[in-house]
Parts: sequence; C-alpha cells; structure tokens
Amino acid sequence: MKTRPDIRNIAIIAHVDHGKTTLVDAMLKQSGVFREGQTTTTRMMDSNPLERERGITILAKNTAVKHGAYKFNIVDTPGHSDFGGEVERVLQMVQGVLLLVDAAEGVMPQTRFVLRKALELDLKAIVAINKIDRKDARPSEVVNEVFDLFIELGANDEQADFPVVYTNAKLGVARRALDDPSTDLEPLFETIAAAVPEAPAEDGPFQMLVSAIDHNKYVGRIGIGRVFRGSSKINAPIAKVARDGTVEMGLRLTKLLTFAGLERLEVEEADAGDIVCVSGIEGLNIGDTIADASAPEGLHAVAVDEPTVSMFFMVNASPFAGRDGKYLTSRQIRERLMRELESNVALRVEDTESADTFEVRGRGELHLSILIETMRREGYEIAVSKPQVIVIERDGQKFEPVEYVVVDVREEHAGAVIEALGKRKAQISNMLNVGESRRLEYTMPTRAIFGLRGELLTLSRGTAVMSHTYYDHQPYGGELPGRNVGALVASETGVTTAYAMSGLEARGRFFLGDGIDVYEGMIVGHANDDKDVAINVVRAKKLTNMRASGSDESTKLSPPEEMSLERAIEFIEDDELVEVTPKAIRLRKRQLNETDRIRTRKREKALA
Repeated sequence: MKTRPDIRNIAIIAHVDHGKTTLVDAMLKQSGVFREGQTTTTRMMDSNPLERERGITILAKNTAVKHGAYKFNIVDTPGHSDFGGEVERVLQMVQGVLLLVDAAEGVMPQTRFVLRKALELDLKAIVAINKIDRKDARPSEVVNEVFDLFIELGANDEQADFPVVYTNAKLGVARRALDDPSTDLEPLFETIAAAVPEAPAEDGPFQMLVSAIDHNKYVGRIGIGRVFRGSSKINAPIAKVARDGTVEMGLRLTKLLTFAGLERLEVEEADAGDIVCVSGIEGLNIGDTIADASAPEGLHAVAVDEPTVSMFFMVNASPFAGRDGKYLTSRQIRERLMRELESNVALRVEDTESADTFEVRGRGELHLSILIETMRREGYEIAVSKPQVIVIERDGQKFEPVEYVVVDVREEHAGAVIEALGKRKAQISNMLNVGESRRLEYTMPTRAIFGLRGELLTLSRGTAVMSHTYYDHQPYGGELPGRNVGALVASETGVTTAYAMSGLEARGRFFLGDGIDVYEGMIVGHANDDKDVAINVVRAKKLTNMRASGSDESTKLSPPEEMSLERAIEFIEDDELVEVTPKAIRLRKRQLNETDRIRTRKREKALA
C-alpha cells in the first residue's frame, strides 16, 4: 500500500493523571509552535472549563506538530475509564499509540483498557515510562509489569517487542536509557518516527471517516477524521455515507482545515494519510464517511462498547422549580440530550412511558455526572435518579457488569478497606506493596462501586485512592447491602435557623447551614443510624421580653458536609432524587409528604 513517509499519526493513551496532557504540552513547546517569549499555560489541550477545574481530560483532542522532516498528528485522549468511548472512536485515526505509564504507580485499570483496544486494532505501541523523577519511581519494575500486561492481553511477538523511552513530561526530557544525558524530547520524536508506521495513503476516489465532532457558532458542525483514500479540494462534489449505509448526495466541501499546534489552518486540498477538519455538511455524525460523489462508498467504523449504567433524567418538579434555570421543560431537556448523542458515542438516550422522564445510559457515574454538570452550567434544571446497572440476559441467565478495581491505601487502613470491600461481594485477585502503600486489586459488581469512594475515604482518613474500569459481564451476584445511614428530611418549608438546627445536631450531620431555603421532603443531612428522620429545621425562637439580644447570633453550628454532584448521586437511594439547577444541588424524597411516604412503606411491606 502507498504511504505518506512525512506523516505519523499517534494517540497518547494512559491511565488518568499519568501525564498525557503535560507531555503534549512539552512536545508543542519543543516543536517551535510558540514564538520565543510567548506566554503559555499548562495543560493547553484541556480547553474545556470542567477539564481545567477537575484536572482530567474528558474529550479527546487533536493537535499536530512539525518536527524535523515529519508532521506528527497527535491525539490526546482521556485517562478515566468512564470516557473510554472517546478513546475507542479516535483510535481509527492513528497507526500507533504512545502508552504512558507512571514510573511509581505502574499498570493501572485504564492502562489495561486502552492497551487492549489498541492491540485489537493491531496498532504499534511505544511505551513511555513517565515521572521518572519521583522519589518512589521504580521504572525497571514498571517495564516488566507492562510486558506482563502485553502477554496477558494476548499480544503477538511483534506487538510485545515494544520500544521503551523514559520521560519526565514536566521538564520535557526523554531518554532511551535511564542514564542517557538527554535534556529534551528528541529521543521520543525519533522513536515515534522510527516505530510508528507511515500513514497509509491509498490511491482512488476521496474517502474520509469522521471520528470526532466539533462545533463552531459561525460554521456549525465540524467533522474531524483521517483521509483514508485519495484527495479532495474545496467546493468539490461529495457524498455523505451514514453508518447505516444511507447515502446523501449533492453536497460540497465548503471548508478544509488542517492542524498546526493549537490552531487550525485553512487549506485548499486534503490528501490521504492526513487528519483534517471539514465543515459545511449538515447532520454530520461520528462514524459517517465523506466520499467522492462519483464513488460514495462507506468505511466501517469501530463499534463502541455498550453502556453499563443508567439513570433517569426528569423534569424538575420540586417546590423551588424554575427559580434558577432557563430550560425547564421536557422538550428542552430532550432536545439537549439528543444533541449530546451526536458527539458522545458511548451515550444512549431512551424515551420512557412518562413524557417528563428519559432513561440515559452511559459508561459510569462520572460519565453521566459530567453530562449533568455541563447541562446545569448551560442553564438547565433537571432531577436525576439513583444510578442503576444495566443487567443483560444470556441463555435465560442474568449477567451484570463487573469492574476491575485497584485501591491504594496505607498499611494501617488496609484491614478496614478489605472488610468494606468484602461486604460488597468484591473478589480479591492480587495484593502487593507499592512504596509505603498496600495495593489491592479486585473484581467486583459495578453496582457495588456506587458510594464506595466516599466510604473508603472515610475509612482511610481521606488517603485511599481508587480507580476502576469495566472488566466483564458475569452472572448476577445477588442483593447488596444498601446505604448504612438514614436521611434527615425537612418536615416544613421555610428558611433554616441556627436555633432549630442546634437542637437537632445530635440526630446526625447536616448538608447545609442556617439561612438556607428548604422545602418539605428535602434531605438536609444524614442520620446517625439507618432510619430516615423527619425534622423541623425552620423553627424560630419565640420572641419574649426576657430574650437577651444577640443570643441567637451566638449559636454555633458544626460546619455542614458539602455535597458535590458526584457525592449526591452516590448518596441517594431508590426513593430519592437529586435536584440539579444552575445555582444549587439539592437532595429530596420522591414523595415530599411524610404521611405519603409512611403509607407507601406500609403498602410495600404488606406486598412483601
């Protein structure tokens, strides 16, 4: 096959926080993308506000650098398993992957996931052992761990014979051996040029597969992908071939752009082998093929793994609905979810029997919570239910998703963590010492992970680090214990007072302070035991002539336990909802009235 000797297409893949985006920063800086003295930020590829706040990559992004005789098209991918769909869809754009592994942490769950996908597509892998400057770095051991992982995942002899470079992404240094005197990334660029196959450039009619979608308020939808065959120019007649084979004729390429650093440059022509952007095509989706009008042939897009977790998104029907948001109706929420489907390939949205409720399926809690957070920042008000795993049937038997979980915890807290995991039907597969920590490796049901992170942080005094990724579907493991604390539920609508709350602190821990608007049925804290408690947090002190001035102001309350969106979603049970608005996150009972809740419980008990 004809190739482009001047182009190398490569994706940088790794577990979360192993340094992918920092390494891309260094590659950009050392390739002359920025002029001398130009001010630059860190993690330049993380342009999304949520990415910069959380310090993680959520969306896969493209860049390109010219270095020596080569153009390197680089795809920066997410490291969190919930965004695995982003990784899967972009791997068809590249011929090689740079697998980044932390020199101290070693092989982690997402390392396993992304490498398996790369090996399935027969991509050439280069291994970079990053953060070699860490005090607890153990690069030689980590190389052996990576080799073992290649063999475990069924790599052939050629794939298992991978080149290794040692990097310090923060300083922009790469070495072929640990004692090399290198002071820049030149060894990394040379290794990529030598190891990654040249970009294929098949002759024939134009053919390009869309692997990513971007939006621009001036030109609309922008398709990003690799040109598989031929070449095309601006205003050339083209056809769009959808994933299902539907062909739309009579289209033209109105704009062609190529990547150069952090910019996109307009070009007159796109050739096979390069990664480019196209615009001016309405209804363009991931997996579509843009082909020459004379030969409208589609390309096969990689199938993305199915979702494992579902939640119900519904219209906010609380007493405070409409206070903050701009978009409140079921039509507006449905339109927004359908728009998300166009670029979020791992997401599924289904209508339900209720016109106000939609079932949204994704890869995990974080995958769905990022969507919820994005919607609330755009002005949407919604209520969401507790996440549920998606159980499938095979030969009449129920199967549920199972996760591969790694927990790093200090020695003194390991016993309590092992006990907590055992209660959640976790099966231990490995236990080893990494530096001063104990590393515990488990397989456990996905539904057992809901609420686990918060529990482990409590047991380990905030020091446990947990990561996980999808492992397999296994036979349904039976019931799991639910939340071990009850909810403190407001029995009246009004404004919380320090007077009322100070007398109720013995009942549990509050999620909010005084002077906050609450309504009947709103959850204001968690109880000390496993029973729900209805409490009046709006009661004010009666005025009398014996009252000392300033006595209320001197009432001191314990600091409230702030509830983030992820923590709120983990906390709720089946009979509860999280109310999400642009300015507030509230927890509530589905049935707001205490009498109605008692009747329902009695009815369910009688039926049971």
